Amino acid sequence: MTDRTTPLYLVLNRSGDEFGEYHRFLDGHPCRMVYVTTPGGLPALDQDGATEVHVRDSLAHDDLLPLVREIADRHGTPEAVFGQSEYDILTAARLSAALGVRGGYGLDLVERFKDKPAMKSAVGAAGLRVPRFRRLGDAPSAETVVDALGGPPLVLKPRAAAGSQGVTVVHSTDELRDALKGVDPEAYECEEYVEGDIFHVDGVRRSGRLHFVTASQYVHTCLDYAHGRPLGSVLLDPGPERDELTTFADRCLRALGLRDGAFHLEAIRRPGGELVFLEVGLRPGGAQVPFLHVDLYGIDLFAEAFRAALGLPPLWQPSEPVGHRAGGWLIYPAPRELPGRVVARTSPGSAVPEVYHQELPAIGQVMTGPGSYDDGCGIFRFRGRSAAGVRAAVHTAMEVYGLRTERAEGAETHG
Repeated sequence: MTDRTTPLYLVLNRSGDEFGEYHRFLDGHPCRMVYVTTPGGLPALDQDGATEVHVRDSLAHDDLLPLVREIADRHGTPEAVFGQSEYDILTAARLSAALGVRGGYGLDLVERFKDKPAMKSAVGAAGLRVPRFRRLGDAPSAETVVDALGGPPLVLKPRAAAGSQGVTVVHSTDELRDALKGVDPEAYECEEYVEGDIFHVDGVRRSGRLHFVTASQYVHTCLDYAHGRPLGSVLLDPGPERDELTTFADRCLRALGLRDGAFHLEAIRRPGGELVFLEVGLRPGGAQVPFLHVDLYGIDLFAEAFRAALGLPPLWQPSEPVGHRAGGWLIYPAPRELPGRVVARTSPGSAVPEVYHQELPAIGQVMTGPGSYDDGCGIFRFRGRSAAGVRAAVHTAMEVYGLRTERAEGAETHG
């Protein structure tokens, strides 16, 4: 007989690495865990200690709803439904609403973090600068959009996607007209193109205040990465620039109503110095962001995200005021021509002593898909004495890292 007095948590999981080890995040907290996971996420889970484990190829809401209703019938209504991935946060909130779950993230909050027009509306209403934008649900003409936003250039982007998927920069009304023909207007928005340096702010809010926060400046952009260029970032040194960015991010998060949770927020500093909100995720940052934070600060942002969503106290506590840790990361995408076989590559390690961790593709390895931020053609993490030193090391690594691929005839490609 199941003890229904012990809290029940339902977790949607895709992560097969240490950031999917939820049993570690619990730190002895007594509870019942039910996991619904993709096959790739299964190795990280504590299967022996789980109440139930279900492996599914799809974690889509409509595919899971019958299953989670059966779980609730057997074990009672969960205290929270948690989805770690950007792809599962909204699904978890919708399942929570369907089951009448009281804990975890509410659907209204999650929709503000998932829907780009909604998030910009909330942030803009608080008096913070956001890009001018236009919803496309009423299928406006290209001329109407240009008149409303004052472009081009303009940015056409999906309302709910992440990682620059589906994002297009258009430089004329004709380009926008052609681009609009190929998208579902209900699923897209168009916004002002804002020129400037791009930053990301990462951390955790607890009880409506910043519990932990860092700010970093990108090297290239996520859109560059989607077009085949390497992507990285460098942590900012303490000082006015970092303070201004973290204060700006905190004001944005307050406007969005985030009291407890992890976040990854992006902002642009225009040439005149003005900060402009770009977008934010209700989750830790991707790529090497979480690894770098574990290495330099000893904080597991995924553990803190999980505990914040469940209403558990944070694990990470600064014994002293957080000191500066200079560091950064760099990742290379898969080759543009697919399938591609790695025929030569060199390590930048000897020329760049700031590199303390690297993952290189094997000679002969065949890349069959575009890869992701975690699966490319080179991953590097840096530490140093200052942001300037780390930034110089990142640029040196890009100069000396040699990678050569050739088309792998006969190999199958996949998306």
